[in-house]
Amino acid sequence: MTETTPAAPPPLRQRPAEDFATPTRRNGGAWSGLRPLLLRLHFYTGVLIGPFLLVAAVTGLLYTATPQIESVVYRHELKVTPHGEPEPLSAQVDSAREAIPGGRLVSVTKGAGDSDTTRVTFDVRGLPEGYTQTAFVDPYDAEVRGTLRTSGEWLPVRAWFDSLHRTLHLGEFGRNYSEIAASWLWVEVLGGLALWLGAPRGRERLRGLFVPRRGPKGRRRTLSWHGAAGLWVSAGFLALSATGLTWSAQAGVNIGKVQDALGGATPSVSSALGHGARGSGSAGADAGESSAATSAPRIDLDGAVRIARSEGLRGKLVITPPADARSAYVVHENTRHWPEQQDSVAIDPATGKVTDKLAFDDFPVLAKLTRWGIDAHMGLLFGPANQIALAVIALALIGMLFWGYRMWWLRRPTRAGGTRFGRPPVRGAWRRVPGRVMAPLAVVTALLAYYLPLFGLPLACFLLGDLTVAQVRRRRRTRAEARAETPKEMAR
Repeated sequence: MTETTPAAPPPLRQRPAEDFATPTRRNGGAWSGLRPLLLRLHFYTGVLIGPFLLVAAVTGLLYTATPQIESVVYRHELKVTPHGEPEPLSAQVDSAREAIPGGRLVSVTKGAGDSDTTRVTFDVRGLPEGYTQTAFVDPYDAEVRGTLRTSGEWLPVRAWFDSLHRTLHLGEFGRNYSEIAASWLWVEVLGGLALWLGAPRGRERLRGLFVPRRGPKGRRRTLSWHGAAGLWVSAGFLALSATGLTWSAQAGVNIGKVQDALGGATPSVSSALGHGARGSGSAGADAGESSAATSAPRIDLDGAVRIARSEGLRGKLVITPPADARSAYVVHENTRHWPEQQDSVAIDPATGKVTDKLAFDDFPVLAKLTRWGIDAHMGLLFGPANQIALAVIALALIGMLFWGYRMWWLRRPTRAGGTRFGRPPVRGAWRRVPGRVMAPLAVVTALLAYYLPLFGLPLACFLLGDLTVAQVRRRRRTRAEARAETPKEMAR
């Protein structure tokens, strides 16, 4: 009987040499030490923060279509056929009061076009915080065409999707999810760019930076799509991360403080009477005379609109009535597509004098950038083109996450009995980083963790978890070595 040699098990699948996830050259420089650390951070961020990013991308993608959905669903409330001369705004408000009894008048929005309805918004008891009840009035016959619960200027469909994207309908607690996504997206993007651009490449393969490779399916092809697509869309990812942080719950407050300290706070027109009027054609009102006369205002809503138009305001106007006898009408433009129209004026209801005026051109640069960034993030700044760009970015992020998880899966050992998932990058990468690089990196990371709490807290959890796993493995290895030594000692 011939003795046969058992077949050797199939070898482990090797990672490709050009993979940016594999250190292939050791030149002793700062990059050779920093690269493994970036790789480990990029890997764990993708695996652990990826689900947050995926939810944000999917809900954001759904949100991009809400303007068109609203225009169809609420066409009856939003649009009318012009017929005759418009009724006075006061008559339209009276009709709205009948439709929403017991509400406190908050604002009246006069549409920019002849076919737009007038929105009359009331604060009504029993509504959730941040919500109001709005009546949509035909300006030509003062007929109320419907009432809707609104959040700011958003109608129910957009308000629902907006809340889904920001909070998953979980209230303030839910805002943490979107802030985690925004706090880590830029980290993942910058780390990925550094790894992709810093990967070893010959000149003839420089094209591979921008164009995904063709060929057999596998990890190399997946990596190529992940890296090249990420490079093309990285600017959009960074813009979404930055603008999303500006109105987040935790980081947004800190960013606002920094912006204020740099003189970039968003200004607002003053509605208080008695501080002197200003604006073209306004000579200033006497404080005592103005305060006394406001008990019997002579300027109605239509008068406030006429004065605002004479001051150069145009487009859609939002009129906020005086809150008390010492307050003025505030009229501001609300055109949030390019170019922005955000001028505002305060008007004394007794005399018609403009007591304060604020032009968007006079906003600090940081305030303008904030306004433009938020409106672009919401798909408002450039209309449908803005919405399409956001949809493409959302789809790209979904693709990047899919390719990232697929690479992790394809890197797993294929030998029978191997682990289910691929191994993470090796530990101890930080020890390879030169001190001259590690010291400022640690300082910058600490500052970012302070100002972006939901970046700092997960990072601390990552480090604690990593140290815990290392300690457990070290103890297991020590016990295994001790058990292995015991038979040897007994044999002696």
